[in-house]
Amino acid sequence: MHRIRYPSPPGHASGTAPAAPALVAVAHGSRDPRALHTVTELLARVRELRPGLDVRLGHIELNAPLLPETLHALGSGDAVLVPLLLGRGHHVKHDIPAAVAAAPALRARTAGPLGPHPLLVEALHGRLAEAGWHPSDRGSRDSAVVLAAAGSRDPESAADTRRTARLLGERLGGVPVVPAYASAAAPTVRAAVRALAARGHHRIAIASYFTAPGRFASAAAAGAPWIAAAPLGAHPAMARLLLHRYDWARAGGAPEYETLMNTRFPAPA
Repeated sequence: MHRIRYPSPPGHASGTAPAAPALVAVAHGSRDPRALHTVTELLARVRELRPGLDVRLGHIELNAPLLPETLHALGSGDAVLVPLLLGRGHHVKHDIPAAVAAAPALRARTAGPLGPHPLLVEALHGRLAEAGWHPSDRGSRDSAVVLAAAGSRDPESAADTRRTARLLGERLGGVPVVPAYASAAAPTVRAAVRALAARGHHRIAIASYFTAPGRFASAAAAGAPWIAAAPLGAHPAMARLLLHRYDWARAGGAPEYETLMNTRFPAPA
């Protein structure tokens, strides 16, 4: 009896699966040295969750390696770019596509920005809890939160921030959450704090809607009348969110701008 030998699928000639595309995390960059340390720590968490995955970093400005350098080093390989950015602003729509276009040999997909997403809200909630937010504040008429973001002139970026504010308010049991901005949009953090105080809220927390420490995050925290949460940084939910964006884009899904109409969050511990 003759045995029929079937050819192995592409990439399986040696019995091993083809290598996964590199994950290129795209950070903004900052003059604050804590920012690079924080992003490096976040990517270390990603590597722990996905051993063997090629995880690289590229910055839009201010820090090395710059994104064009990272993409050039990948040559003609495969990559999924995951922006460490929180909404659909200029960097997502223009700077990152321009960098990809300048690396024509690279086979690349670009994921959507990190926000809005339930995992991002879990990270915000976790940072607030670390800063002193207590379960007794849940639903309290005295409590409120200012979601402090960088700001953008792009209306879709502002819409993403407002959606995250609504989701965080739901996660906090109906506490008012007001988006505010460090630049390019209104209201400012201090203006949002004054408006909430005028409405009778005296325990006003600042939720830091920044991926890493920097000038804007520090300025927002300085305006806190009560507690100020740390930037999202290397929170475990952030690492899971990076991999979620990577997997979605790798599978060919369009960038996720979830409506999140039926989001259900776990009950607080």
